[in-house]
Amino acid sequence: MPLVLAPAGQINIVKRIGGTAEIRQFLETLGFIVGSAVTVISENNGNIIVSIKNSRIAIGKEIAQKIII
Repeated sequence: MPLVLAPAGQINIVKRIGGTAEIRQFLETLGFIVGSAVTVISENNGNIIVSIKNSRIAIGKEIAQKIII
């Protein structure tokens, strides 16, 4: 299931990251690595705020669709 469909407050594990090599590299630098825990904090105007590795990060809906949990 893509990260955009995850309910807020639930801890999820990253299973796969899709997209081009550049997108995957970008997400890895933010901490989105297969096996890492990610929690959706809130959604606002298509942007999703997530908690990953004790940090809060805002990502766009298009990018969040490439993260499979």
